[in-house]
Amino acid sequence: MADCVSKVELSVSCSDLLDKDVGSKSDPLCVLLQKTGGDQWTELGRTERVKNCSSPSFSQRLMVDYHFETVQNLKLGIYDIDNTSSDLGDDDYLGGVELTLGQIVSSKSLSRPLQLKKGKPAGKGTITVTAEEIKDNRAIVLELEAKGLDKKDLFGKSDPFLEFFKQGDGGKWQLVHRTEVVKNNLSPSWKKFTIPLQTFCSSDLEKAVKVHCSDYDSDGSHDLIGSFTTNVSELQKAAHGSPVEFDCVHPEKQKKKKSYKNSGVVRVKSCQLVTQYTFLDYVMGGCQINFTVGIDFTGSNGDPRSPSSLHYMSQDGLNQYLSALWSVGQVIQDYDTDKFFPAFGFGAKLPPDYQAANHEFALNFNPSNPHCQGVQGIVEAYRMALPQLKLSGPTNFSPIINHVAAIASTAAQADGASQYFVLLILTDGEITDFDQTKDAIVRASRLPLSIIIVGVGPADFKAMELLDGDEGVLKSTAGEPISRDIVQFVPYRQFTDAPKSALAQSVLAEVPKQLVSYFRMRGLDPVKPPAPKA
Repeated sequence: MADCVSKVELSVSCSDLLDKDVGSKSDPLCVLLQKTGGDQWTELGRTERVKNCSSPSFSQRLMVDYHFETVQNLKLGIYDIDNTSSDLGDDDYLGGVELTLGQIVSSKSLSRPLQLKKGKPAGKGTITVTAEEIKDNRAIVLELEAKGLDKKDLFGKSDPFLEFFKQGDGGKWQLVHRTEVVKNNLSPSWKKFTIPLQTFCSSDLEKAVKVHCSDYDSDGSHDLIGSFTTNVSELQKAAHGSPVEFDCVHPEKQKKKKSYKNSGVVRVKSCQLVTQYTFLDYVMGGCQINFTVGIDFTGSNGDPRSPSSLHYMSQDGLNQYLSALWSVGQVIQDYDTDKFFPAFGFGAKLPPDYQAANHEFALNFNPSNPHCQGVQGIVEAYRMALPQLKLSGPTNFSPIINHVAAIASTAAQADGASQYFVLLILTDGEITDFDQTKDAIVRASRLPLSIIIVGVGPADFKAMELLDGDEGVLKSTAGEPISRDIVQFVPYRQFTDAPKSALAQSVLAEVPKQLVSYFRMRGLDPVKPPAPKA
């Protein structure tokens, strides 16, 4: 999960600030606060103070850790500083704005009017916030082979593998990569591999990298064949099609024998530095995340008029279905510019004739336009539809997965990384078409789609956990493995006593990785890649 957390740098400028100083302009400074629960706000940083300026651009950037799966409420406040104390209580407030970090990163740059308090504008003052992710997003791609390695095994050739180390603080060598073992081969070729440059050499192309070539032993007592030291600048000489060779030297043998040359040669067949784009690069580069909801209206949920039903509305107008929808939908909606979300139900009989159960119907009963305005619109459509439905069965997931997959498939044919889809299925977990659903998921894993399943109620969710595939690779009925992991399942009951944001954090934590894995699999860069960092 750690790689979904990024550092974001915010730069701030303002225009037309209120003048609070007599005979001169204000001396503004910007403070960044993050909501930490209830009405608690924690200061994350502040800019420098710009003297005598009503339209400042602050050079000091504000840093914030970015978590996709959380709504991160931020407050930017502008103060006129007329003293040397760091306490802002005695400084004039020139206005502020509350935003979520999701809004800022999905817009890349955002302007808002400043307010003295809710509904009270701070004159004509405006604030502009621009986001940039801070990260070395390069990776090194290496392909290596060896020739004439020493034989280390009594009854056969060596089983060689490579290990790469970088020098850490205090001169200690840290393992950064280990290749696979090539069995019984003195001239092996290892598979091409990719490692973030920050991991491989701390982004320093001259930093020493030590390479060990060893003979694998199943008991862990691997024998060193030989080693050499290099750096990325050296390795890059292989980029132009002429392999770079290194003598693999065993220090003990070198000491014993004057004529000793090497214990084999390791050749770098190819070395490239590539840009590894992140989730934020894609979102800020123009990728839209399209959110679709599917709600389970099968009979196993119980009669909605009965308090024991999972669809029963409590006095505050909520139930587990709606609570889960609010929690996840509120995070996702920041990333969708039009805020129109298709919403479907499945497993119910519909008015006016209540004939066969429908496995994919528009929640607003408008099949030609199933879109609802924001999460609030989905909630309203749900409340309108519920009294008119007859809960039925069976519980079929595959129709709604195939429906969203068809839309994602059309989007995938367009050039570039411009669309990604997230399907949220809310269900009591009693699935009937398990095999068809498995096949639909395996097919969908080749598309720009993630599926989140929230299990509502007390059921045994074994089948859902199998679809999640965390225990092993999900395969279709024909034995075809999933191309990439796209399903995330969580039971709602684990979160009933947790803070409201906890469910969203759990189910959305995987989405950034899944989005990046899809576009990498397709070799697609962001529509508007970030400018190279100077």
